[in-house]
Amino acid sequence: MRRRVVVTGLGMINPLGTRVETVWNALKNAESGVGYISIFDASNYPTKIAAEIRDWDVSDCGESVELWANRGRHARFAAGAAKQAVLDSGLLDSIKDRTRVGVYFGAGEGNQDFYNFTDMVSRGAKNKDEFDMDAFVARGMQILNPALELEQEPSMPAAHVANMFDVQGPNLNCLTACAASSQAVGEATELIRRGDVDAMIAGGAHSMIHPFGLTGFSLLTALSTNNDNPQGASRPFDRLRDGFVLGEGSSVVILEELEHAKRRGAKIYGELLGYGCSADAYRITDIHPEGRGAIACMSAAIRDAGISPDQVGYVNAHGTSTSVNDRVETVACKAIFGTRAPKVPVSSTKSMMGHLIAAAGVTEAIVCLLAIRDGVLPPTINQENPDPECDLDYIPNQARESKLDIALTNSFGFGGQNVTLAVSRFRD
Repeated sequence: MRRRVVVTGLGMINPLGTRVETVWNALKNAESGVGYISIFDASNYPTKIAAEIRDWDVSDCGESVELWANRGRHARFAAGAAKQAVLDSGLLDSIKDRTRVGVYFGAGEGNQDFYNFTDMVSRGAKNKDEFDMDAFVARGMQILNPALELEQEPSMPAAHVANMFDVQGPNLNCLTACAASSQAVGEATELIRRGDVDAMIAGGAHSMIHPFGLTGFSLLTALSTNNDNPQGASRPFDRLRDGFVLGEGSSVVILEELEHAKRRGAKIYGELLGYGCSADAYRITDIHPEGRGAIACMSAAIRDAGISPDQVGYVNAHGTSTSVNDRVETVACKAIFGTRAPKVPVSSTKSMMGHLIAAAGVTEAIVCLLAIRDGVLPPTINQENPDPECDLDYIPNQARESKLDIALTNSFGFGGQNVTLAVSRFRD
């Protein structure tokens, strides 16, 4: 028998709040965290809106502002979410061997030195046909801070979290675009299942609300430009959707082998029942039009969980609010659930908190655990204009009471990266 994996701690910092229950209440109340970008001047961009984290500092979780001053914005979010989850679990109070606990994150890039880089380029650009590399390098040596440059590495949040808690087991990071933190949770689960560790601090952290991030997604025309109505801009599955809204933040779960959790009397939020992973092998920025990758990872998660599709009571959709994603995810759900598909509730919480990119998957897995715990399904807000190609039950605009035992959460990333997690109510 393979070892069972349960969730014993939760932590969350995102645009809807800086505590798990605050975020959960905002989701149930159909609130939006989207507003105008304040982190930098976005007035000349086609998209001027995002879902930012406001009024939070790393000192709020007891960490030194001076120590974290040169660390990435997303790394600070990771510190806050990890501290919440670790304290919530009580795990480290009873761990004697710190090599039996690891960290697995799905984290994106850190600090992006946009303004220093453009300064360096301007020094090197003599004309359109010639570039002075010596001048470019010389300016870089003058203005770049090595500590800040190090924080660009996606692996740094996991390293900082391990250091915070003296966790000495496996320390890993994956960056599979929007599927990253779901993959981190899935792979961390496999480490526990096969006996390499007894527990993992698993999660994600990301902020792409910076000039490079906004520029890249704007050039792809992937972002909503509904600047006149920020809170109505993210509208997954709605006929008038025009792109996704950038969000930011971090979420962390404590994954633990069941018997280990029981021996120490841990509180158990639920069980990580299934993990499915696939690749579209199609295009970098487009998912396969027939949903083959999405169908494959949903099928794999159901198979890994040892359940049938009929047992799934809710799907937290990837649901980005882009034209192609929402249509293809609908196609995939119909392939998985067959004639039952119209009766399976599906919602996208990105409609309220924006798209947290690498941190999205683990955040939505936590949402599924809370939905199971409380018997409440969060809504898809801004569902106002029916799309004939998106014709499932998307829980429009208001949360819904519904008892359920098993939920799926989908994460489909650029590059054709797909992950589905199946979580369930814990039953001994």
